[in-house]
Amino acid sequence: MRLIRTSEYRHMPWKNGGGETTEILVSPAGAALDQFDWRVSMAKVASAGPFSLFPGVDRTLTVLEGKGLDLALKGRGNVRLDSGSMPFAFPADLPVEADLVEGPIEDLNVMTRRGRFTHRVARLKADKAVTLPRDGDVMLVLVRGAGAAARTADTNVHAGDGDTLLLTRTGPASVDIRPDAPLTLYVVDLWGSEQTRRVEGE
Repeated sequence: MRLIRTSEYRHMPWKNGGGETTEILVSPAGAALDQFDWRVSMAKVASAGPFSLFPGVDRTLTVLEGKGLDLALKGRGNVRLDSGSMPFAFPADLPVEADLVEGPIEDLNVMTRRGRFTHRVARLKADKAVTLPRDGDVMLVLVRGAGAAARTADTNVHAGDGDTLLLTRTGPASVDIRPDAPLTLYVVDLWGSEQTRRVEGE
């Protein structure tokens, strides 16, 4: 298990130049926006406007903080998301216009390149110890709201507010998390395609 501190995150402008993204992790490491297999990031949205388009990519959006976001998806209607909504999955190459419900929001973005990786995002409220199994080839756990002790068979760390835990298929199959106080965990599981695994030598 690896602990990724907030100080390790990478800050960069949006693809369309409309804001700034905080990149938690990308694969391959250092990949450009048109080259990644998967990418997990956060963004602060302070004004209405279109989402950046990512051809051949699937995306899940989760509101972390703020009153909410109205999305107008071309040909698919409108969706309102807030900090209590389920993570919302949609194609990242679909034109989407976003409007703020009431003031800025912060969101979590998970993106995977079609044919190489798929993903799932879940939100979990935790006020006592919990064990999270790694369902995917890779699992990231974003800790929000309070710190937590995290333990696997071979590692003990303490994650602060905003830090992320990373587990891969070559490491532990689960992690035990003991919150310092009630918090929210955002769990991202990623699965590589059979072709991707063969290329990587798995």
